[in-house]
Amino acid sequence: MLSSFDKNYKIILASGSPRRQQFLKELAVDFEIRLKEIDEIYPENLQGVEITNFLAILKANAFEGEIAENEILITSDTIVWFENKALGKPKDYDDAFQMLKSMSGKTHEVITSVCFKTIHKTETVFEVTKVTFNKLSDEAIQYYLDHYKPFDKAGAYGIQEWIGLVGIAKIEGSYTNVVGLPTDKVYAYLTNL
Repeated sequence: MLSSFDKNYKIILASGSPRRQQFLKELAVDFEIRLKEIDEIYPENLQGVEITNFLAILKANAFEGEIAENEILITSDTIVWFENKALGKPKDYDDAFQMLKSMSGKTHEVITSVCFKTIHKTETVFEVTKVTFNKLSDEAIQYYLDHYKPFDKAGAYGIQEWIGLVGIAKIEGSYTNVVGLPTDKVYAYLTNL
């Protein structure tokens, strides 16, 4: 579907996330992966989508001067926004347990920003999805952490895993956003170029 686009542009995905890579494959987008280590530090005064926008652009700007004329660099950042706080990836098992315990029976937002960078411009799109957890028992949280080890995921969970099957009461918005990439917005952006 993006075949005419693919002839004019080369897509560079700057993400080590297997979920984001899989989504682009499923969208039938040809892409190459380029990675850089980035310190994901943002100003403390930023809130919600301001954080993900800042970090997605920060990741893209690390490639300044390295993008060719026909290349589009895609970077992304996802956070869980809960009780006016950003929950990133957990530091360890105990941190992951506390995150899930605190969100049990409550609603949080999953926010993802995607930055598209060419040599001429940098643009960002974002998605916000509301997710409501059922009440989670300590045993269920421990089972999930022991068997799925979601320590590389914002908010310490992956909706596509066991916890999503038993722990999610409701979702309002994009499912793929909660997994890590709002694919409809990415597809729309690329096809509208």
